[in-house]
Amino acid sequence: MTEILTEPPVAGTEIDTLTPVVIEVKPANEATWEDLQTIFGNSDYPAACQCQRLKVLDGRWYAIPQEEREARLLAQTGCSAGSEDQTSGLVGYLDGEPVGWCAVEPRTAYVRLLRSRVPWAERNEDPDDDGVWAVTCFVTRKGFRRRGITYELAKATVDFARERGARALEGYPMITHPGKEITWGELRVGSHHVFAEAGFKEVTHPTKRRLVMRIDF
Repeated sequence: MTEILTEPPVAGTEIDTLTPVVIEVKPANEATWEDLQTIFGNSDYPAACQCQRLKVLDGRWYAIPQEEREARLLAQTGCSAGSEDQTSGLVGYLDGEPVGWCAVEPRTAYVRLLRSRVPWAERNEDPDDDGVWAVTCFVTRKGFRRRGITYELAKATVDFARERGARALEGYPMITHPGKEITWGELRVGSHHVFAEAGFKEVTHPTKRRLVMRIDF
C-alpha cells in the first residue's frame, strides 16, 4: 500500500524530516549488496524498480524480469566489490544501519531521462554532455523516514560528483506544499527543499509540479 504523507508546515522542511541526524555516506561500491537491498526492502516500488526505470525505455521496461533488474543494479553500483572505480550512487548509514540510497551519475546514463520533457524544456542543453551529472532518485528505508536522511544524501552528491569530474550537477525535484498530501513514490526524485538546502538553484519550472535545479562547478 502506498503511504500518504503530509508535509510539515514549516518553511525549508521536507517530508523526510522531523529531527536532523548525522549519517555516514559512502559510495555504493564501498557498501554491500545486502545493505542496499535492506534499504529497498522486499515490497513497494524501490524493490521492484531497483533504480532501473530511467535506464530503460518504455517499450522494454515491463519485459525485464526482476532478477535482471537486480543484476543490472549490482553491476552499476559495484556493491561489495570495493575496488571498482565507478558506481552509480550513494548509501547512507545511521549508527551502522543502512538507511538511504541516492542515485547520482552522469546525466547521459539515464536513457529515459534523455527523452523526458522535464530536463530540456525552455533550455538549450546538449543531452550528450556527460560533464553534467544528475541526481535522480532517493530511497529512505522504512522505519527511518522523517529524520532528514534525504537532505544528507543530497548534500553528499555535490562533492561526490565534483570529485569525479562533473562540470555541473542537476536534480529534477517535486514542488511540495505545506499540508498537501503526496506519496513516497512521487518523492523519489526529491523535494525542492532538499535540493535548495544542498545549494542547488532553480533553473527552470518545466511543469506545474517539477523544477530543474542545478549547481555549476
